[in-house]
Amino acid sequence: MAAILSIQNISKSYGPIMALKGVSFDVPEGSVFGILGPNGSGKTTLLGTILDVLVAKGGSYSWFGGMQHDAARRQIGSLLETPNFYHYLSAFDNLEITAAIRGRGKDDRDRVLQQVGLYERRKSKFQTYSLGMKQRLAIGAALLGNPKVLVLDEPTNGLDPAGIAEIRDLIRKLNSEGITIIIASHLLDEVEKVCTHVAILKRGDLLLNGPVNEVLLSEDQLEVRAADMDALQQALQTMNGIKKIKLVDNTLQLACDPNITPAQVNEFCISKGIVLSHLLLRKKSLESKFMELTTSPQPSPKEREMGSAAQV
Repeated sequence: MAAILSIQNISKSYGPIMALKGVSFDVPEGSVFGILGPNGSGKTTLLGTILDVLVAKGGSYSWFGGMQHDAARRQIGSLLETPNFYHYLSAFDNLEITAAIRGRGKDDRDRVLQQVGLYERRKSKFQTYSLGMKQRLAIGAALLGNPKVLVLDEPTNGLDPAGIAEIRDLIRKLNSEGITIIIASHLLDEVEKVCTHVAILKRGDLLLNGPVNEVLLSEDQLEVRAADMDALQQALQTMNGIKKIKLVDNTLQLACDPNITPAQVNEFCISKGIVLSHLLLRKKSLESKFMELTTSPQPSPKEREMGSAAQV
Protein backbone atom coordinates (compact mmCIF):
# COMPACT_ATOMS: atom_id res chain seq x y z
CA MET A 1 0.00 0.00 0.00
CA ALA A 2 1.53 3.32 -1.11
CA ALA A 3 2.15 6.04 1.46
CA ILE A 4 -0.03 9.13 1.09
CA LEU A 5 1.97 10.88 3.84
CA SER A 6 5.56 10.20 4.84
CA ILE A 7 6.91 11.75 8.06
CA GLN A 8 10.67 11.70 8.57
CA ASN A 9 12.29 12.53 11.92
CA ILE A 10 9.96 15.44 12.79
CA SER A 11 10.98 17.40 15.90
CA LYS A 12 9.24 20.37 17.48
CA SER A 13 9.93 22.29 20.66
CA TYR A 14 8.25 25.01 22.69
CA GLY A 15 11.15 26.61 24.49
CA PRO A 16 12.82 23.90 26.60
CA ILE A 17 9.91 21.47 26.10
CA MET A 18 10.28 18.95 23.27
CA ALA A 19 6.79 18.31 21.93
CA LEU A 20 7.97 15.93 19.19
CA LYS A 21 11.22 13.95 19.30
CA GLY A 22 12.24 12.65 15.90
CA VAL A 23 8.90 11.12 14.90
CA SER A 24 8.84 9.04 11.70
CA PHE A 25 6.10 6.94 10.10
CA ASP A 26 4.10 6.53 6.88
CA VAL A 27 0.34 6.80 6.42
CA PRO A 28 -0.89 4.25 3.84
CA GLU A 29 -3.25 5.48 1.16
CA GLY A 30 -6.85 4.43 1.83
CA SER A 31 -6.29 3.86 5.54
CA VAL A 32 -7.97 5.26 8.63
CA PHE A 33 -4.84 6.20 10.53
CA GLY A 34 -5.09 6.91 14.25
CA ILE A 35 -2.50 9.01 16.10
CA LEU A 36 -3.09 7.79 19.64
CA GLY A 37 -1.74 9.04 22.93
CA PRO A 38 -2.65 10.67 26.22
CA ASN A 39 -3.11 14.43 26.46
CA GLY A 40 0.22 16.21 26.03
CA SER A 41 1.74 13.47 23.90
CA GLY A 42 2.24 15.70 20.82
CA LYS A 43 -0.72 14.62 18.67
CA THR A 44 -2.12 18.08 17.93
CA THR A 45 1.38 19.49 17.41
CA LEU A 46 2.06 16.79 14.83
CA LEU A 47 -1.18 17.51 12.97
CA GLY A 48 -0.44 21.24 13.01
CA THR A 49 3.00 20.55 11.58
CA ILE A 50 1.89 18.37 8.67
CA LEU A 51 -0.79 20.97 7.82
CA ASP A 52 1.75 23.84 7.75
CA VAL A 53 0.12 25.53 10.74
CA LEU A 54 3.29 24.98 12.79
CA VAL A 55 6.93 24.92 11.70
CA ALA A 56 8.99 21.90 12.73
CA LYS A 57 12.37 22.33 14.43
CA GLY A 58 13.78 19.46 12.40
CA GLY A 59 12.85 16.69 10.01
CA SER A 60 10.54 16.70 7.00
CA TYR A 61 7.30 15.33 5.63
CA SER A 62 5.85 14.81 2.17
CA TRP A 63 2.30 14.40 0.87
CA PHE A 64 1.31 12.36 -2.19
CA GLY A 65 4.83 11.20 -3.00
CA GLY A 66 6.48 14.62 -2.83
CA MET A 67 3.83 17.04 -4.14
CA GLN A 68 4.48 20.72 -3.42
CA HIS A 69 2.91 21.68 -0.08
CA ASP A 70 0.60 24.35 -1.54
CA ALA A 71 -0.78 21.92 -4.11
CA ALA A 72 -1.02 19.13 -1.56
CA ARG A 73 -2.91 21.34 0.88
CA ARG A 74 -5.72 21.71 -1.68
CA GLN A 75 -6.16 17.93 -1.56
CA ILE A 76 -6.53 17.89 2.24
CA GLY A 77 -9.54 18.73 4.38
CA SER A 78 -8.94 19.35 8.07
CA LEU A 79 -10.73 19.91 11.35
CA LEU A 80 -8.26 20.96 14.04
CA GLU A 81 -10.68 22.88 16.24
CA THR A 82 -14.41 23.50 16.48
CA PRO A 83 -15.34 25.83 13.60
CA ASN A 84 -17.25 29.03 14.29
CA PHE A 85 -20.62 28.50 12.66
CA TYR A 86 -23.33 31.12 12.91
CA HIS A 87 -26.11 29.77 15.13
CA TYR A 88 -28.87 31.70 13.37
CA LEU A 89 -27.88 30.56 9.86
CA SER A 90 -28.73 27.29 8.15
CA ALA A 91 -26.19 24.58 7.40
CA PHE A 92 -26.34 25.54 3.73
CA ASP A 93 -25.61 29.20 4.42
CA ASN A 94 -22.88 28.41 6.94
CA LEU A 95 -21.11 26.27 4.35
CA GLU A 96 -21.34 29.12 1.84
CA ILE A 97 -19.40 31.34 4.26
CA THR A 98 -16.84 28.58 4.92
CA ALA A 99 -16.37 28.02 1.18
CA ALA A 100 -15.87 31.75 0.62
CA ILE A 101 -13.22 31.94 3.35
CA ARG A 102 -11.34 28.91 1.97
CA GLY A 103 -11.78 29.96 -1.65
CA ARG A 104 -13.18 26.62 -2.75
CA GLY A 105 -16.17 24.32 -2.46
CA LYS A 106 -19.17 26.64 -2.87
CA ASP A 107 -20.69 24.29 -5.45
CA ASP A 108 -19.99 21.29 -3.17
CA ARG A 109 -22.54 22.17 -0.51
CA ASP A 110 -25.29 19.79 -1.62
CA ARG A 111 -22.78 16.97 -2.10
CA VAL A 112 -21.08 17.29 1.29
CA LEU A 113 -24.40 17.67 3.12
CA GLN A 114 -25.47 14.40 1.54
CA GLN A 115 -22.13 12.83 2.49
CA VAL A 116 -22.54 13.72 6.15
CA GLY A 117 -26.25 12.90 6.27
CA LEU A 118 -27.54 16.45 6.77
CA TYR A 119 -29.10 17.18 3.39
CA GLU A 120 -32.66 16.86 4.70
CA ARG A 121 -31.80 19.41 7.41
CA ARG A 122 -29.78 21.74 5.18
CA LYS A 123 -32.21 24.65 5.71
CA SER A 124 -32.43 24.21 9.50
CA LYS A 125 -30.65 26.70 11.71
CA PHE A 126 -27.39 25.50 13.22
CA GLN A 127 -28.72 26.15 16.73
CA THR A 128 -31.35 23.44 16.25
CA TYR A 129 -28.74 20.73 15.62
CA SER A 130 -27.71 18.07 18.12
CA LEU A 131 -24.04 17.85 19.14
CA GLY A 132 -23.48 14.98 16.72
CA MET A 133 -25.10 16.91 13.87
CA LYS A 134 -22.95 19.96 14.61
CA GLN A 135 -19.82 17.84 14.43
CA ARG A 136 -21.02 16.22 11.20
CA LEU A 137 -21.48 19.70 9.72
CA ALA A 138 -17.91 20.56 10.81
CA ILE A 139 -16.65 17.48 8.99
CA GLY A 140 -18.80 18.50 6.02
CA ALA A 141 -17.01 21.85 5.98
CA ALA A 142 -13.68 20.00 5.87
CA LEU A 143 -14.98 18.02 2.86
CA LEU A 144 -15.56 21.12 0.74
CA GLY A 145 -13.41 20.93 -2.37
CA ASN A 146 -13.55 17.12 -2.48
CA PRO A 147 -10.25 16.39 -0.68
CA LYS A 148 -8.46 13.05 -0.92
CA VAL A 149 -7.40 13.19 2.74
CA LEU A 150 -9.30 14.22 5.86
CA VAL A 151 -7.37 15.21 9.02
CA LEU A 152 -9.41 15.26 12.24
CA ASP A 153 -8.24 16.25 15.73
CA GLU A 154 -10.29 14.53 18.47
CA PRO A 155 -13.45 14.32 16.30
CA THR A 156 -15.63 12.79 19.06
CA ASN A 157 -14.42 15.02 21.90
CA GLY A 158 -17.31 16.29 24.03
CA LEU A 159 -19.96 14.20 22.30
CA ASP A 160 -22.49 11.98 24.03
CA PRO A 161 -22.57 8.25 23.15
CA ALA A 162 -25.10 8.82 20.37
CA GLY A 163 -22.95 11.56 18.86
CA ILE A 164 -19.82 9.40 19.10
CA ALA A 165 -21.60 6.59 17.24
CA GLU A 166 -22.70 9.05 14.52
CA ILE A 167 -19.14 10.26 13.91
CA ARG A 168 -17.70 6.75 13.91
CA ASP A 169 -20.25 5.63 11.33
CA LEU A 170 -19.50 8.71 9.22
CA ILE A 171 -15.73 8.07 9.33
CA ARG A 172 -16.26 4.48 8.16
CA LYS A 173 -18.57 5.68 5.37
CA LEU A 174 -16.16 8.36 4.13
CA ASN A 175 -13.28 5.90 4.16
CA SER A 176 -15.34 3.40 2.15
CA GLU A 177 -15.71 6.16 -0.46
CA GLY A 178 -11.93 6.28 -0.89
CA ILE A 179 -10.93 9.08 1.48
CA THR A 180 -7.80 8.53 3.59
CA ILE A 181 -8.55 9.70 7.12
CA ILE A 182 -6.03 10.71 9.81
CA ILE A 183 -7.43 10.98 13.35
CA ALA A 184 -5.74 12.20 16.51
CA SER A 185 -7.33 10.78 19.66
CA HIS A 186 -6.58 9.95 23.29
CA LEU A 187 -9.34 7.32 23.26
CA LEU A 188 -8.19 3.75 22.67
CA ASP A 189 -11.77 2.64 22.02
CA GLU A 190 -12.13 5.15 19.19
CA VAL A 191 -8.96 4.03 17.45
CA GLU A 192 -9.69 0.34 17.96
CA LYS A 193 -13.18 0.63 16.42
CA VAL A 194 -12.55 2.82 13.38
CA CYS A 195 -8.83 2.79 12.52
CA THR A 196 -6.90 0.39 10.31
CA HIS A 197 -3.47 1.72 11.35
CA VAL A 198 -2.13 3.51 14.41
CA ALA A 199 0.88 5.42 15.74
CA ILE A 200 1.19 5.68 19.53
CA LEU A 201 2.84 8.79 20.98
CA LYS A 202 3.97 9.52 24.51
CA ARG A 203 5.54 12.86 25.49
CA GLY A 204 6.67 13.44 21.92
CA ASP A 205 8.16 9.98 21.42
CA LEU A 206 6.80 7.49 18.90
CA LEU A 207 6.35 4.22 20.79
CA LEU A 208 4.87 1.99 18.10
CA ASN A 209 3.20 2.22 14.71
CA GLY A 210 1.63 -0.13 12.19
CA PRO A 211 -1.65 -1.97 11.56
CA VAL A 212 -4.01 -1.77 14.54
CA ASN A 213 -4.38 -5.54 14.80
CA GLU A 214 -0.60 -5.85 15.19
CA VAL A 215 0.29 -2.82 17.29
CA LEU A 216 -2.58 -3.29 19.75
CA LEU A 217 -2.32 -7.07 19.84
CA SER A 218 -3.07 -8.11 23.39
CA GLU A 219 -0.77 -10.67 24.98
CA ASP A 220 -2.37 -13.27 27.20
CA GLN A 221 -0.50 -14.05 30.40
CA LEU A 222 -0.09 -17.36 32.22
CA GLU A 223 0.21 -17.57 36.00
CA VAL A 224 1.89 -20.63 37.55
CA ARG A 225 2.91 -21.81 41.01
CA ALA A 226 4.49 -24.95 42.43
CA ALA A 227 5.85 -26.16 45.76
CA ASP A 228 9.43 -25.44 44.65
CA MET A 229 9.29 -22.03 42.93
CA ASP A 230 13.02 -21.90 42.21
CA ALA A 231 12.93 -25.24 40.41
CA LEU A 232 9.83 -24.12 38.50
CA GLN A 233 11.46 -20.91 37.33
CA GLN A 234 14.67 -22.66 36.29
CA ALA A 235 12.69 -25.23 34.30
CA LEU A 236 10.49 -22.67 32.53
CA GLN A 237 13.56 -20.68 31.49
CA THR A 238 14.44 -23.62 29.22
CA MET A 239 11.02 -23.88 27.55
CA ASN A 240 10.78 -22.60 23.99
CA GLY A 241 8.04 -20.03 23.42
CA ILE A 242 8.23 -18.33 26.82
CA LYS A 243 9.41 -14.76 26.22
CA LYS A 244 9.41 -13.36 29.73
CA ILE A 245 9.11 -14.64 33.31
CA LYS A 246 8.26 -12.35 36.20
CA LEU A 247 7.85 -13.26 39.89
CA VAL A 248 4.95 -11.41 41.56
CA ASP A 249 3.54 -12.38 45.00
CA ASN A 250 5.02 -15.89 44.87
CA THR A 251 3.49 -16.44 41.43
CA LEU A 252 5.33 -16.64 38.11
CA GLN A 253 3.76 -14.54 35.35
CA LEU A 254 4.66 -15.85 31.90
CA ALA A 255 4.53 -13.88 28.64
CA CYS A 256 4.37 -16.51 25.92
CA ASP A 257 4.23 -16.79 22.14
CA PRO A 258 0.61 -16.91 20.87
CA ASN A 259 0.87 -20.63 20.04
CA ILE A 260 1.76 -21.65 23.62
CA THR A 261 -1.21 -23.11 25.52
CA PRO A 262 -1.69 -23.74 29.27
CA ALA A 263 -1.81 -27.47 28.54
CA GLN A 264 1.64 -27.33 26.89
CA VAL A 265 3.10 -25.51 29.90
CA ASN A 266 1.56 -28.08 32.25
CA GLU A 267 2.90 -31.00 30.21
CA PHE A 268 6.37 -29.42 30.08
CA CYS A 269 6.43 -29.00 33.85
CA ILE A 270 5.32 -32.61 34.40
CA SER A 271 8.12 -33.76 32.08
CA LYS A 272 10.54 -31.94 34.39
CA GLY A 273 9.09 -33.61 37.48
CA ILE A 274 7.23 -30.49 38.64
CA VAL A 275 3.56 -30.57 39.64
CA LEU A 276 1.81 -27.22 39.30
CA SER A 277 -0.39 -26.13 42.19
CA HIS A 278 -1.72 -23.14 40.23
CA LEU A 279 -2.21 -22.59 36.49
CA LEU A 280 -4.30 -19.66 35.24
CA LEU A 281 -4.68 -17.96 31.86
CA ARG A 282 -5.30 -14.23 32.20
CA LYS A 283 -6.66 -12.45 29.13
CA LYS A 284 -4.91 -9.12 28.64
CA SER A 285 -7.20 -6.38 27.40
CA LEU A 286 -6.27 -3.79 24.80
CA GLU A 287 -6.88 -1.20 27.51
CA SER A 288 -4.17 -2.68 29.72
CA LYS A 289 -1.82 -2.94 26.72
CA PHE A 290 -2.32 0.77 25.97
CA MET A 291 -1.93 1.78 29.61
CA GLU A 292 1.25 -0.28 29.87
CA LEU A 293 2.70 1.45 26.81
CA THR A 294 1.80 4.99 27.82
CA THR A 295 2.46 4.86 31.57
CA SER A 296 5.60 2.73 31.78
CA PRO A 297 8.95 4.57 32.04
CA GLN A 298 10.58 5.39 28.73
CA PRO A 299 13.90 3.64 28.00
CA SER A 300 16.92 5.89 27.79
CA PRO A 301 18.61 6.38 24.37
CA LYS A 302 21.38 4.04 25.53
CA GLU A 303 18.86 1.35 26.51
CA ARG A 304 17.12 1.72 23.14
CA GLU A 305 20.45 1.37 21.36
CA MET A 306 21.30 -1.77 23.37
CA GLY A 307 17.85 -3.18 22.68
CA SER A 308 18.19 -2.56 18.94
CA ALA A 309 21.64 -4.16 18.92
CA ALA A 310 20.29 -7.19 20.73
CA GLN A 311 17.64 -7.70 18.04
CA VAL A 312 20.16 -7.64 15.19
